Amino acid sequence: MPEKEKLRLDKYLWSIRLFKTRSEATDACAKGKVKYNGDNAKPSKHVSVGDEYEVKTEAKKWLIKVATLLDHRVQYSLAIDSYIDITPAEEIERLQYQSASFNTGKRQSKIGRPTKKDRRELDGFMEE
Repeated sequence: MPEKEKLRLDKYLWSIRLFKTRSEATDACAKGKVKYNGDNAKPSKHVSVGDEYEVKTEAKKWLIKVATLLDHRVQYSLAIDSYIDITPAEEIERLQYQSASFNTGKRQSKIGRPTKKDRRELDGFMEE
């Protein structure tokens, strides 16, 4: 049991599935995207139950409170029981609006430049 009391922050963030790999969690800590009490948290910081962290991922800005410690990666349904999401409602609302207006970069159907098939049909029409 003493090993679980000394759990690294990067390993915890990886095990609760906020990051896909442990190295991504380490990089996020090193780049200042993980904060504890308003200060940047190092990846080697020891996590304890009741700690609150502010984590910025690509998709969301999380505010989490540690409920239980996980020293290994588990399935999502078990991992969400290990933390309490205390993200403010206005942040969640902002994300919903942002995702609704998200542009994938693909052009919409029948808008913009003609496709290769359209060009062939136009060339055939112009030759006749």
